[in-house]
Amino acid sequence: MTSETTRRAMLGATATLIAAGASSAVVTPEPTPSVPPSFLGHHEMHPLRFDASRLRGLSRALLESHWQNNYGGSVRTLNAVKQRLAAASRDPDVPPFVYNGLKREHLMRTGSVVLHELYFDGLGGNGRADHRMRSWIGRAFGTFDAWEAEFRRIAYGLSGGCGWVVLAHDAHTGLLENFCLADHMQFPAGATPLLVLDMYEHSYQLDYGAAAARYIDAAFANFDWEIVAARADAITSGSRA
Repeated sequence: MTSETTRRAMLGATATLIAAGASSAVVTPEPTPSVPPSFLGHHEMHPLRFDASRLRGLSRALLESHWQNNYGGSVRTLNAVKQRLAAASRDPDVPPFVYNGLKREHLMRTGSVVLHELYFDGLGGNGRADHRMRSWIGRAFGTFDAWEAEFRRIAYGLSGGCGWVVLAHDAHTGLLENFCLADHMQFPAGATPLLVLDMYEHSYQLDYGAAAARYIDAAFANFDWEIVAARADAITSGSRA
């Protein structure tokens, strides 16, 4: 082989390597943009903290259906909405009214997830508030029984429809108050929930049909007042229960 032939062979091999490198550079995928934490749709269902077969007056079938289908449905939808928001937030061509439609769904599903978790975590107890909790709530409402009467009255008023009853501490006024929520998107700014009762029909229809009053009795028999006390203590300590 002549030196000229050798030179040409080497140039040819070099050109082949360069072409191969250029080709591989073209097919290398662009890195996926990272999703900011506020747009991550990775919320996971909180497990029930009690044995669903052992609550008094609330059947396992009801509790598990409520947890899996209603609460779980909101968790899954919230994750899907946040994934759509993550994509829409990077797309300047999405009209504001379309974006805000996603934000309204985001607000509703967030409310549903949070309120359901507070509701389920507040069950599994013996339904008896200790002296400390009865005194604390009693000072705010005149007596503990007066608080309970109003809480039940609100719940009765929501029966046959939808909504939530919430005992909460209002950081703005410093008061304990019972609130009536017509849906997942209504809650006073600055209020911290202590006890939550779901009054949507799915929370009792399987066991009681339209007899919501019997469901309210059953809920009171299963409220976990140790959880309520922990939430109350978290108000003063600045943490969350």
